[in-house]
Amino acid sequence: MSGGSTGRSDAARDPWRVLVNVAQIPDTGLHREIVADEATRKAMAEVAELREVVSAHAEFDLQPKRDGSYHVTGRVQARVGQTCVVTLDPIESEVIEPIDVVFAPPEQIPEMADLVDDAEESDEETPDPPEPIVGGFIDIGRLATDALFLGIDPHPRKADAVFEQEVEAPDPENHPFAALKALKDKADGKKPKGS
Repeated sequence: MSGGSTGRSDAARDPWRVLVNVAQIPDTGLHREIVADEATRKAMAEVAELREVVSAHAEFDLQPKRDGSYHVTGRVQARVGQTCVVTLDPIESEVIEPIDVVFAPPEQIPEMADLVDDAEESDEETPDPPEPIVGGFIDIGRLATDALFLGIDPHPRKADAVFEQEVEAPDPENHPFAALKALKDKADGKKPKGS
C-alpha cells in the first residue's frame, strides 16, 4: 500500500485493502486472518453511513484450482454502531457473514460466466460468476468489506423497542361535518356548543 497521494479517493472506494499475491499462494492453499485498524474502521463507517465500526476482522482460506482460478472461503465478523430506527438510541450490532467466492484471471471470466448462464437454466443451485484477479492480486480486504456491508441490518432496532403510534381520541367538535351541524343547529334555533 502506498502513502499519501491517492489515499483519500482510494479509501473512499475501498476503505479496507489487503492484497494477496496469487503467485505466492502455495498449492496447499493459504490461510489469512486480517484485522481492521482504527483508521480503516473509521473509513468503513463513513462509507456505510454507520455511527462507528467498533471492530472488524476476517479469516480466509485461499485454495488454488487447476484451471488457474482460486476458491476463497471464510467469514467476516464485526461489531457496528448504529442508531435504533424506533427509539433513535445508539445501539451496537454483531455482523457475521460467510464468504465463498471464486477468483479467476480476467481472460477466463467470459468463458466461466457462460458456464454460470448454462447452470441457471438447470434446476441446480446456480454458482456466482467469478471475480477477476486484478494485476495478479486478490483484495481480501475489499472482499471482507463487501461481505460486512451486505450483512448490516438496514433497519436496526433495540431488542425491546416497539413502534407505537400515538393515537388521540377524536374531538367531537372537530370533524368534517362539524360546520354543517352548527349550521343545522342554528337553523333549528339551537345554540351551537361552546357559545
